[in-house]
Amino acid sequence: MDHANEDRTRRPHVVLDAPSRVLKAEKIVALLGPERFAKARRILEIGCGSGVIASTLKRLGSPDLEVHAVDVVDNRLTHDGFAFRLVEGTTLPYDDDTFDVVITNHVIEHVGDLDAQLHHLSEIRRVLRPEGRVYLAVPNTWRLVEPHFKLPLLSWLPRPLADRYVRATGKGTHYDCVPLAHGEAIALFDRGGFRTQDATIDALRTTLALEFPGNRIAGFVRRHLPNAAVALGMPIMPTFVFLLDPKP
Repeated sequence: MDHANEDRTRRPHVVLDAPSRVLKAEKIVALLGPERFAKARRILEIGCGSGVIASTLKRLGSPDLEVHAVDVVDNRLTHDGFAFRLVEGTTLPYDDDTFDVVITNHVIEHVGDLDAQLHHLSEIRRVLRPEGRVYLAVPNTWRLVEPHFKLPLLSWLPRPLADRYVRATGKGTHYDCVPLAHGEAIALFDRGGFRTQDATIDALRTTLALEFPGNRIAGFVRRHLPNAAVALGMPIMPTFVFLLDPKP
């Protein structure tokens, strides 16, 4: 079969495990900071998938919190507590300076090439209020197992080899994700007009607290392992988490 002109359609890769999405929403609140979250009046989640995160944020927020969500495909398990809009591409259907918080959780690797990723960031900056904050998570290019296709070292490969790997394993016709390395991500955010705070280690500790509250090993890592020791694993950290603030 000739794959030279094959369809490069990007799949949504949605996570439909509702309990895990509730924990993800709680982690997002913890990393944004409870005080900032409590003051937020409008939140946007880009790529809301099942809708559970957006619904949970509404439940956890102040009574007058507005939660909005967009996605390119409607895969919602819940419709409660948030306003949803279908979108095409990376353009957001909102006015400038609308949101106090924008959440883009494992989305940027799905939007396309570098130009598309920069447009994704520019649209976020446009709709974000000047004092607003972005929660952004992205898988590491150099993680050992690629999270969407569950294939070892997939994201390490050049695109033609990655496509062949996906086809050979029966996972699809092509590799449709563009994850980022750590330094690459920070440079991209700078070009997109953001100051970056790396929250990856804090995210790891928060995840251990929420998902393994009674586990002794998780408790030791969370409470006693110094950041310098955790940072040694940064090159192959599965996911990077960043808090972005717009540059003046």
